[in-house]
Amino acid sequence: MNCEVLAISVDSPYTHKVWQETELSKMVPGGLPYPMLSDPAGTIGRLYGVYDEDTGVDVRGRFLIDPEGNLQAYEVLAPAIGRNVGEMIRQVKACKHVLATGEATPAGWEEGKKALRPEPGLSGRVCEIWNPEMAF
Repeated sequence: MNCEVLAISVDSPYTHKVWQETELSKMVPGGLPYPMLSDPAGTIGRLYGVYDEDTGVDVRGRFLIDPEGNLQAYEVLAPAIGRNVGEMIRQVKACKHVLATGEATPAGWEEGKKALRPEPGLSGRVCEIWNPEMAF
């Protein structure tokens, strides 16, 4: 999808290596196909608001940053809540569509579905283009 994916945690490079070799490589053939970066002091986690001072670890977060460095989407979950890779991919596609067309992607937008062109007069007419059933 022409994206750069990074995993960042407070764990050491050694811990990442062990996790990759003993666990991740069993779930994903060859292990994760992107870098796992170490942020032992939690500097990056603090910048993104996911560092937990009490436990000294980052809460799980996902951040979608466009090519200009602007934050387009983020999700922060409690450790026990599983993430949805399909939703992450949908959001990447939506972000690419928005950047390429200037259109807005309504709730549940998928590639090939209708998007909204922000323009004068759209207000009060969204229901002619999009309805809640389209979100599912």
